[in-house]
Amino acid sequence: MSCGVALAVSLLLSDPNVALAAAQPAAVAEAPVSVAGEPLFADIVARSGVLHGEVQGWMASGAADAPGFLTGEAFTAFKARTVALADLDMQGHLILKDRGTDGDLKCILRGIAEDMPKKVAAVETAPNPAERRVALDELAYLLNDNVEVITAPPQPEV
Repeated sequence: MSCGVALAVSLLLSDPNVALAAAQPAAVAEAPVSVAGEPLFADIVARSGVLHGEVQGWMASGAADAPGFLTGEAFTAFKARTVALADLDMQGHLILKDRGTDGDLKCILRGIAEDMPKKVAAVETAPNPAERRVALDELAYLLNDNVEVITAPPQPEV
């Protein structure tokens, strides 16, 4: 055995803290904390759920195919609430950005905030009921995604 190895072994065995540290399991990073219980994010989830339900109702009843639907009170109010929701999603993005936490959720919220007005515009500009149904389906998916990304258990960063 070489002198270097013998010296290393003797030092290792002479300091009990080194031996104890070596015997400890590897440190595990703490699991990320869910933001779903925070007021802003809970509000986003609640609003998204309500809007998703409205879109599903229109699709099930065929109300979106009725003449004047896009200029009616229900859709006009819905559109205003989607703008407010997109603003909240962007606020959530900025809060997470300031915290320096949860990169995936931060990016997803920004994407939803940017996509929401586009999906609503696609509903408005659909030239026929079939394309409007596709646009409503995509909007419903986005609203549901808004709920699921916040309520899903956070995953550690890879």
